[in-house]
Amino acid sequence: MNTVHYAEARGEHAGAALRGFLHHLPTRPGFLGAELLSSPDQPGLYLVASRWAGPVPLLDIPEGTRAWTFTVLDAR
Repeated sequence: MNTVHYAEARGEHAGAALRGFLHHLPTRPGFLGAELLSSPDQPGLYLVASRWAGPVPLLDIPEGTRAWTFTVLDAR
């Protein structure tokens, strides 16, 4: 079972907060990879999408960040 975790933040310091969050993810067990994303259509919105082998471990989510975990049902 693989999982995907999304962490979303908005605002002036959101990009820096999620960049720091992303920096620490490779130290966690089961980490497969992640990206920090932004959208030119939504200024100030940032997202870290991370992939995990197995369940997502306990993560230190930055204050003011919303987060979701999804189980991968199918992949190509």
